[in-house]
Amino acid sequence: MKQYFRFKEQHPDCVLLFRMGDFYELFFEDAETVAGPLGLTLTQRTGGVPLAGVPHHQLDNYLRKLVALGYRVAIADQIQDPKDAKGVVDRAVTQVVTPGTLVDDGLLDGSAVNRLAALHFTEHGDASPASVAVVEASTGDLVLFDASAESLTDELASRRVKEILYAETATGEAPPRVLRVLDALGISGTGRPAWQFRRDEALEAVLTQFDVSTLEGFGLAADDPAVYAAGAVIRYLRETKAVGDEAANNRPGSFAAATLAHLRSPRREHAGGRCVIDSVSLRSLEIEQTIREGAAAGSLVGLFLTSSGGGGCRTAMGKRLVRDWLCRPSGELATIESRHARVAALVEDRRLAREIGETLAPVQDIARIAGRVALGRCSPRDIAGLGQSIGRVRGVAGLLDGTPAFDAQRASLLALAETLEPVAERITRECTDDPPAHLRDGGVFRTGIDPELDEARSLQSDASAWLARYQATVATELGLPGIKVAFNKVFGYYVELSAAQARDAKDKIDAASMTRKQTLKNAERFITPELKTFEEKVLRAEGRALERERELFALLVASVAAALDTLLSYADAIAELDAVLAFADRAAKLGWTRPSITDERVLVIEEGRHPVLEDSLGGGFVPNSVSIGGSVAGLSLITGPNMAGKSTFIRQVALITVLAHAGSFVPAASATIGLCDRVFTRVGADDALHRGQSTFMVEMIETANILNNATPRSLVILDEIGRGTSTLDGLSLAWAIVEALAGDAASPGPRTLFATHYHELTDLEQRHDRRVANLHVAVREWTPAGGESEIVFLHTVKPGRADQSYGVQVARLAGVPRAVTDRARHVLDSLAVQHGPAMETAEANAASERSAPQLSLFTEIAPHPAVDRLREVNLEECSPMIAFDLLRELRGMVETGDAG
Repeated sequence: MKQYFRFKEQHPDCVLLFRMGDFYELFFEDAETVAGPLGLTLTQRTGGVPLAGVPHHQLDNYLRKLVALGYRVAIADQIQDPKDAKGVVDRAVTQVVTPGTLVDDGLLDGSAVNRLAALHFTEHGDASPASVAVVEASTGDLVLFDASAESLTDELASRRVKEILYAETATGEAPPRVLRVLDALGISGTGRPAWQFRRDEALEAVLTQFDVSTLEGFGLAADDPAVYAAGAVIRYLRETKAVGDEAANNRPGSFAAATLAHLRSPRREHAGGRCVIDSVSLRSLEIEQTIREGAAAGSLVGLFLTSSGGGGCRTAMGKRLVRDWLCRPSGELATIESRHARVAALVEDRRLAREIGETLAPVQDIARIAGRVALGRCSPRDIAGLGQSIGRVRGVAGLLDGTPAFDAQRASLLALAETLEPVAERITRECTDDPPAHLRDGGVFRTGIDPELDEARSLQSDASAWLARYQATVATELGLPGIKVAFNKVFGYYVELSAAQARDAKDKIDAASMTRKQTLKNAERFITPELKTFEEKVLRAEGRALERERELFALLVASVAAALDTLLSYADAIAELDAVLAFADRAAKLGWTRPSITDERVLVIEEGRHPVLEDSLGGGFVPNSVSIGGSVAGLSLITGPNMAGKSTFIRQVALITVLAHAGSFVPAASATIGLCDRVFTRVGADDALHRGQSTFMVEMIETANILNNATPRSLVILDEIGRGTSTLDGLSLAWAIVEALAGDAASPGPRTLFATHYHELTDLEQRHDRRVANLHVAVREWTPAGGESEIVFLHTVKPGRADQSYGVQVARLAGVPRAVTDRARHVLDSLAVQHGPAMETAEANAASERSAPQLSLFTEIAPHPAVDRLREVNLEECSPMIAFDLLRELRGMVETGDAG
């Protein structure tokens, strides 16, 4: 318990897993806190200490659960063989695991990144921009960038950040602006001492890590605020990954102290290089995961995660890169066209695509294995898999020969081969084809590569033959043919006789100096001096063999670590080739076409299809075309009934735009897409009650973000704006929002698709000629003889407006009771009669005011005398009593119609 309290004091913010024999134990508050969430039995140790434990072989399973719940976990391992301990076994904290610093394969999703970010605010106040450092601990990728207060959450969401570091306030708490970001993302935050974000301390950490005297070679200035965040990230990684270095060197199976040698040089990203998709749009468009299940299957990313049936990535590295390309599409024309060219080459040459796929399929996760090599956490299987993977470098380069689109990539691979092939050859030569999962099990290296190891192994292999000879000799000398010589882990080597033989041959046993070792029900076991000597020799040989394998493994890993930079470059090349191949396979399988990317403000799609629904339906999807921007209207209003396909149509346009910017072909007969700086969406209803925000409030916040930040280069997707409030309020807001997004001749608005049930808005096409156009989803209606009106959704988008919403018919199709739909139809007919003249008057007023600045929505009403009286009141001189009398007077005027 002294050990436990010492470790807990060193890591007070962590759940401590304390190794005791075959279990990792949790004590006190840790046990009480996590026993329930982990499904553990909470019991008590001597003295009433709360206790819960997990089997050591299931550590990864429980670690994964703890990290998913947002806990930091410190792991205290036994660093001494219990057989060598003279008292309490030596232990040390060998690892600290946090949500943003995972590196072990068993804790990570191979298809997803898991990033850690540090925030440094350059100014005081909630509106301060942030300088950010984001690192992927498992691969060493380190990126620096700046973000405004408004875009910070979106940037972190698109990069899949799982933990945020921030400078603690004087009270040790997180600043309110950090708390808001953590709440919006639903992730963990870790406070760090404020001095770690100061210029000098941060600069020292970065310079030391990369062993340089200046940051100019990285294109960074010493006073760049993002460097302050990078310094904090590096110190945190060193604390969590290099913890227990001294203990690690003595831990069984360990070969080196943890380092951060895989950490790549910091790379600064500047604004404008990509098409930004904010967190709301990532969710609404289901780019990374579905809204209902939160799963990748059924999302846009999910289309490319599995290669079964064609169209998916072969490697974990490719899966992560595709996810990154789709969540953070490029905004640079040259980058997009380069990807399109490579996709086109593989679509046209399907034989080449198949050969590349077959070559890439066995490639391991090189980037993350390299990270574990640097951190001292790689296994024999990691190294063997690495050797097989990098041994393919020249073969991959050879496949790309003669394909101009891949010339640059082929040249890069050939250059990498010079360094990687010797490493691959050494691994393949030294390691067995199927090494064990753990170094402690032995059998990692082939026979013949090391004389000392071979000698130790020969003693072990000769043991069986020696035992057979010894058993025959003893049986002959004692005249006991049933004698047996055997071994177990508890008693070692022994001679076994049946109980009857042991009684009858007592004199012979004494004469042979056999000592009783164990008495069983029907047998006796003995040890002899010869057997004891042999046992010591064999066990020493086994220990020497394991120790020699550890030494050889350390040398082999050191040779791999010397090539880390080259390994990571190779991982990047394989990931990009795999991602492009996945795009090509999907395009070839489903008949996707290469889009034309232009600098013009235009978006023209011919016979476009929804990429995810088309795949799930397996055919039969109705294609639709759209043209916005350029020489036609930049805003299209889409009307039509529910279930007709309005939402599907506007989402598919957005997804096609995202695919094109990511470098993929698109599901359309043809597409010309102008570069987008941002994709905005406002679709669906989403209460945020835990933040005190209603559906309508969320809708208005998201709409305000669009109106304040959309540019003529943006794409805006809006669905049913205004439905969260009263009809007149909603209609008025929707009307004004459409006019704002439509822009004018001098200042055009963003390319916009606006789906609505407010049919009054369709008048805006005439009001704003060439800036607003009407589209509708076609429906066929008929009335069978003697039956009720029925409708069929054609799912075809056509020019013009819809005449009604068919809400009652849709309700009937959904199974609403007949009595309810009949009553609804009756009420609808009644309301239509009552509102008919008013709407006719409104339309007449609208027609007479075409040239007015604002089209009138409602019938004009003659001024009332009460209004004139109200205008005469001087509010500055109005006391409460005077106001009360005035209110009584005004009510009387309204009720009696009194003019005076």
